[in-house]
Amino acid sequence: MRNASDMIEQYLKNILMQSPAGVIEIQRNELAERFQCVPSQINYVISTRFTLEKGYIVESKRGGGGYIRIQKVQLSSQGVILDHVLSTIGDHIDQTSSEGLLYQLEEGGFITCREAGLIKAAMSRDILYFKLPLRDEIRARLLKAMLLSLLSHP
Repeated sequence: MRNASDMIEQYLKNILMQSPAGVIEIQRNELAERFQCVPSQINYVISTRFTLEKGYIVESKRGGGGYIRIQKVQLSSQGVILDHVLSTIGDHIDQTSSEGLLYQLEEGGFITCREAGLIKAAMSRDILYFKLPLRDEIRARLLKAMLLSLLSHP
């Protein structure tokens, strides 16, 4: 049986896919009621599973009429994808952000599950056994090289 976080994530992704604009607005309390959980559980799911690295833009407005707006970032053309990869990685990238980017590219069908797994294994802090910030700089260089090679030669 899946846990509440998984069910909330899947529910949000389903309604996002049904949205013609690729944007949804939700009420935190209403969603918490629907899943019989506390609003902080909704915050947790959104902050960990709907990040920019994973391809989502999240806006939040607090207060009486507050809402959470989630938008799926669409990577449509080769140039947009490459620009996104380069800007996300920059000169350094931590392991969590690199895994989020790989997740986004795999979910979008730009790389395979196997390719993502291989890159993820190579990007691990257990493999890149250097002190920070050198580790994040080396990870960025390797990740750029691997992704540019994969994305430039479909």
